[in-house]
Amino acid sequence: MNTESYKSLSNYIDLLLDAICVVDRHGRFEFVSAGAERMFGYTPAELIGKPMIDLVHPDDRARTLQVADEINAGAVKVDFENRYLRKDGQVIHLLWSARWSQSDKRRVAVARDISRSKQIEARQAAVYAISEAAFATDDLPSLYQSIQQIVARLIPMRRFAIVLKNADSGQLSFAYNATLQLQHDETDNVDVLTLCQEVIRRSETIILSGDNKTELSTAFQQRVQDKFVNWLGVPLKSHTAVIGVLMVQNAASANDYVNSEVELLEFVSVQIAVAIERKQMIARLQRSALYDQLTQLPNRELFYDRLHLTMLQAEREQQSFALLYLDLDKFKQVNDSFGHHVGDELLQQTAQRIQQCLRQTDTVARFGGDEFVILLPNSDNEAVALQQAEKIRNVLSQPFSLSNQHVTVLPSIGLALYPQHAKAAKTLIMCADNAMYLAKKAGGNLVMPTKLPQHEQV
Repeated sequence: MNTESYKSLSNYIDLLLDAICVVDRHGRFEFVSAGAERMFGYTPAELIGKPMIDLVHPDDRARTLQVADEINAGAVKVDFENRYLRKDGQVIHLLWSARWSQSDKRRVAVARDISRSKQIEARQAAVYAISEAAFATDDLPSLYQSIQQIVARLIPMRRFAIVLKNADSGQLSFAYNATLQLQHDETDNVDVLTLCQEVIRRSETIILSGDNKTELSTAFQQRVQDKFVNWLGVPLKSHTAVIGVLMVQNAASANDYVNSEVELLEFVSVQIAVAIERKQMIARLQRSALYDQLTQLPNRELFYDRLHLTMLQAEREQQSFALLYLDLDKFKQVNDSFGHHVGDELLQQTAQRIQQCLRQTDTVARFGGDEFVILLPNSDNEAVALQQAEKIRNVLSQPFSLSNQHVTVLPSIGLALYPQHAKAAKTLIMCADNAMYLAKKAGGNLVMPTKLPQHEQV
């Protein structure tokens, strides 16, 4: 049977949106309707004689050949799905119904393009997955990575990044930056932080390609002139402000981003903004629960937690450590003479000075009022601990500049060692506290170690 046999029939079937294809036993096209050109991008003349399998997506070829053999053997297949590659390289999803014509020794099939419905289905699944991920994790880097992997299956990209604005300085920085097969010259062809800054300033999505630069402001055009870029940036909007930008970038030679891709990314941006706000709120609540609001030092609860961990490690490794209890002499006089705002400033500067004396492994906490407790995990004998305490005392003995007032407030410090003076947390702190009061009674501005009862001394 030659192509001429189909001419009269093709006058009618060319009106169908579906494609009708006839292939021989070896899978070569003998006839295709006009609908095939709309699907595959090839004219009927280009397809005649071409092996059908050459158009099938490589990942679906083995499965397609198996089904073709079953049809050739007499099976009727309805609703078989596979993917094809168009002439322009795009992937399309087709739904086939096919049977073998025993009389003509040919396979006849009708194909329907279901790419649009598959795309909608995939995006709905992605929207659900993104929403679920956004509310299921407090780990933002992991969330960013999950979203990037989901979006990359739906939107062509070679770079995915999340840029956030520092609430205090206003500076932009990358919270997440994943480069996917982006060539070096494509990553450097434009300052993406400049693009992100423009998105934040305008509080709206920006698509940047070679064709739409003229739509941008003159000042912005100058920043990207002579640049080859295919870029999409979407603002991350909180309830009160734009906190950052979600951006994707593709090769300059790739197709421009389209409205459906913009809509998906704008949905994703809402989920990310909500997740960031939620994480920041939780972090603020956690910090409020564990840190002193005035000095930003750990509070009593966090200090006890760190002390407990240090005790466990010391017991396990048969080590010692030191604890200091510090109080500012005559602090009440500062409040009475200069006001509580100056007293608060004194406590803040005291906290800063103590921190500057400590090592990374040490912890200083504010227990309330003008009392500070210091944990020194690596001070394993009294001489080392006394040396560290004297360093803190000397630093705090220097005059403070408070609201244009020069104030000198001297510290009293008590010292206790674990396990020499106590093996329980509260008892150890009590020992250091008692030693501190002895220092005060002796005139203040002293470091006083805990003294064991006479019968316990060696």
